[in-house]
Amino acid sequence: MSESTLKEINMSEVAKHKSEDDCWVVIGNATNGGPKVYDVTKYLDDHPGGAEVLLDVAGGDADEFFEDIGHSNDAREELKKHMIGILKLSPEEIAAKAKEAEEAAKKAAAGGGSMGMMLIVVVLAIIIGYMKMM
Repeated sequence: MSESTLKEINMSEVAKHKSEDDCWVVIGNATNGGPKVYDVTKYLDDHPGGAEVLLDVAGGDADEFFEDIGHSNDAREELKKHMIGILKLSPEEIAAKAKEAEEAAKKAAAGGGSMGMMLIVVVLAIIIGYMKMM
């Protein structure tokens, strides 16, 4: 199914599909083509992590969980087979997602700053240790 023929599905519709017999999830964000809706009902028994992993996020946005696991390209190809639509976001939902993305970027930048500071400390310690040995 090409993206141009996919129907738009809102989050309230996705939320209705959260059982073992009817399991939908939303995966995707602004960095990877936007949120898409997937019907993973027939894939539950084949999921390497078990059906329970998918059922825990059924009827909701599973993007963060999907990305945090670091799924393989094969997993991403398998996911495409289950795409049934594009998530339709209201202006309020778009604003909320933009705010979440901005906050995540700020956290990442702040975390990177402390990592940079740690690197400086380690380099200085090595230099001082080397100088004391001379």
